[in-house]
Amino acid sequence: MSFNALIPGLHGLRRRVVYVTVYEIIAIAVATWGLASVTGQGAVHSAVISAASSAIAVAWNLVFNTLFERWEARQSVRGRSVARRVAHAVGFEGGLVLFLVPLFAWWFDVSLWQALVMDLGLLLFFLVYTFVFNWCFDRVFGLPASAA
Repeated sequence: MSFNALIPGLHGLRRRVVYVTVYEIIAIAVATWGLASVTGQGAVHSAVISAASSAIAVAWNLVFNTLFERWEARQSVRGRSVARRVAHAVGFEGGLVLFLVPLFAWWFDVSLWQALVMDLGLLLFFLVYTFVFNWCFDRVFGLPASAA
């Protein structure tokens, strides 16, 4: 039994708010720890960039998932296959890189190339994290209406 049966109406905006909140709480904690470990900066310094990155990610998440679900609803094949989940994760993270690399370059006072290289570790982690989180979220809360 999924939580969707226990929490009726977890669709649309309500579903997105729950999704984004849980996803970003975990992301901020992991990114803060990872950036503090890699850069040697303190947790507070790393938490600031993690929170800023999270705010950008939340905005992008709302836009991307709305567009993805509109596209998904028009597909003749329903459900979320591994290929569709991979496309979702790659699309989301690829778009996020376009926002975060300039932020990292400014924050760490490095070139865009250096910021991209620095972001690579986080990118690889978040590709896997996004895929696993989406899979688990759908198992717990059920598929959204666009994929059911």
